[in-house]
Amino acid sequence: MRIRAAAPAELPALQDLERAAGAPFRDLGMPEIADDDPPALDVLERYRRSGRCWVAADEEDRPVAYLTAEPVDGALHVEQVSVHPRAARRGVGRALLAHAAHRAHEEDLPALTLTTFTEVPWNAPYYARLGFRVLPEPDLTPGLRRIRAKEAAHGLDRWRRVCMRLELPRGEETCGGPSR
Repeated sequence: MRIRAAAPAELPALQDLERAAGAPFRDLGMPEIADDDPPALDVLERYRRSGRCWVAADEEDRPVAYLTAEPVDGALHVEQVSVHPRAARRGVGRALLAHAAHRAHEEDLPALTLTTFTEVPWNAPYYARLGFRVLPEPDLTPGLRRIRAKEAAHGLDRWRRVCMRLELPRGEETCGGPSR
């Protein structure tokens, strides 16, 4: 598996990947999440052009997962990380997060942030195992509050969600692996 920048021609494949990654939410009684539209191509292109849309590619160089991020209030905010179910439980998401942490470190951003569902095993419990901590409501930055308000307007607050933060170490190790 190789982590690299997404190519322009791959963006429709990332939408398909997002749909596949969402399907397991149906089994948790969250069909609205499973049926949610993936990011539009122009949104994915904006992340790609900013240098913050990365894919995990298989041995044939096809994306099996992707991550988008952007700076928010002095941290690198992980907007989306999606892993195709066929590639799940193989460290692909962890590798993408380690790559994002390395990039944040290169940009002098001291942390990763994200928003996630609390009761989905591959969401908040997974991120907690990687060292992310839940941010109490009073500790949310203005940018994180805007993101949460947008999510609530989209209906995501039907299920409990939290903001989480991972402080990045100054050394080489991030998110449980080398930051390369």
